[in-house]
Amino acid sequence: MPEPTSNHRLLVITGGTKGIGRAMLERFAAEGFDVATTARTGPALEALAEAFAAAFPQQKLYTWAADLGVPAEIQAFAGFVLSLERPIEVLVNNTGTFLPGQILTEAPGTFEHLMAVNVGSAYHLSRALLPGMVARQQGFVANVCSTASLVAYTNGGSYCMSKFALLALSKLLREELKPHGIGVTALLPGATYTDSWAGSGLPPERFMQPADVAELLWAAYRVSPGAVVEEILLRPLAGDLPAE
Repeated sequence: MPEPTSNHRLLVITGGTKGIGRAMLERFAAEGFDVATTARTGPALEALAEAFAAAFPQQKLYTWAADLGVPAEIQAFAGFVLSLERPIEVLVNNTGTFLPGQILTEAPGTFEHLMAVNVGSAYHLSRALLPGMVARQQGFVANVCSTASLVAYTNGGSYCMSKFALLALSKLLREELKPHGIGVTALLPGATYTDSWAGSGLPPERFMQPADVAELLWAAYRVSPGAVVEEILLRPLAGDLPAE
């Protein structure tokens, strides 16, 4: 049975336990949103739930462990969200992974894995959850792309291809959803100080902070119903890093 309906708006965000996803989750929770999120491991979700309850005691957090590179697990998460029987105000497709390499030399399966996680998760979850927004003629969607969605680099390989494809998905969704009053924003951050840069030897001030991306997402959501922020491109003030 679903839990009693909350008066709070609902954010659904993938990859909400750390980095940019965690910052976005906390930014919207600070504005009174309930949140449904997923990550691959139960312990990470349990730690998030504990911190969320302490920081936002008036909000609800719904969690589900899933590997969003596996279509069946995407559908399981979508089914869990739909079982809440709550309208989704905001959907953020944030799940992503990075494997360096070049097209001619990267390991077999790299292309399939990166496309499944970085593009397939957003594609399948959007197909499962957006019909409710369309029926209500209300909602907001954001896809977390990358500067690699715009600029190919030597060691980007299948990662760059997947991020180019995610930007294309964002553009297509925007065209399909605009008659229904639903805005779609593509976020294209450069190097952001998250766990993926741990051990790089670079100082934190060389990077953007996850809160920078979260703040811009909130601003894009808050524009008037007659406007849409199509794309947000942001980079460290000192410029791109070679591995972006």
